[in-house]
Amino acid sequence: MNHYLVIKCGGSVFDKLTAAFYKSIQTIQAEGTWKPIIVHGGGPAISQMLEKLQIQTSFHNGLRVTTKEVLEVVETVLSGTMNKQLVASICGAGGKAVGLSGVDGHLFMAAPSADPDLGFVGAIASVDPKIVTSLCNKGYIPVISPISMDRKGQHYNINADQAAAAIASALNGRLCFISDVPGILVEQDGKMQTLAQVSDQEIASLIENKKISGGMIPKVLAAVDSLRRRVPEVVIVNGMNPECLIDYTKGAQVGTRIFLEQEALHA
Repeated sequence: MNHYLVIKCGGSVFDKLTAAFYKSIQTIQAEGTWKPIIVHGGGPAISQMLEKLQIQTSFHNGLRVTTKEVLEVVETVLSGTMNKQLVASICGAGGKAVGLSGVDGHLFMAAPSADPDLGFVGAIASVDPKIVTSLCNKGYIPVISPISMDRKGQHYNINADQAAAAIASALNGRLCFISDVPGILVEQDGKMQTLAQVSDQEIASLIENKKISGGMIPKVLAAVDSLRRRVPEVVIVNGMNPECLIDYTKGAQVGTRIFLEQEALHA
């Protein structure tokens, strides 16, 4: 039986990940039980390039507003620079990686976002994971940029958290969000504490009370959505600990586990 492990790496942690972290992904694959798949973002690198080119950018509900001009830069950075750097890092750690985007093999079929204020930001309408499973079965680690297109060929900027949730759902795989913090942090008794686990209902309350904000919002919402799409388990783990993924695959309690309230009621 195939056990897929979808690893979502955000742009905010990209420069902080060490060679040991990439080696751990290669180690997991070599052990044979898990087939790792990486989905990545690249927000800071995109912002830097937009600033360099003097192209204005803004955010709405934690997502980048994407004009046609911004989209060209987003695709260049995500499917070009960022994707190939990740591929090189995995290959440097002894693994075999192949870079692709949601456009390749019709992996992700996109549709315009329900929020027109976001411009060319899309939502994933369907997933065809055959290209991913084929690469995994041939011993490669797929590295996926979330850029996707619709049936007319229009490209869209897809939030990488949502893309990771979609591929994990299609493969019935486990989903690990890599962060630069131990998990979801909230203030308790005047101190920031890591939540060992949190339900979808608690997440809704934390967002409403502004305890979860900014870029963490799409991350936790994508986690909840993936659970509702029957992804078996979702965790947010600390990539600053290079052994975090190995520990997770060995059954250790790491990061913040996110679950549906109905799971607890039927446990």
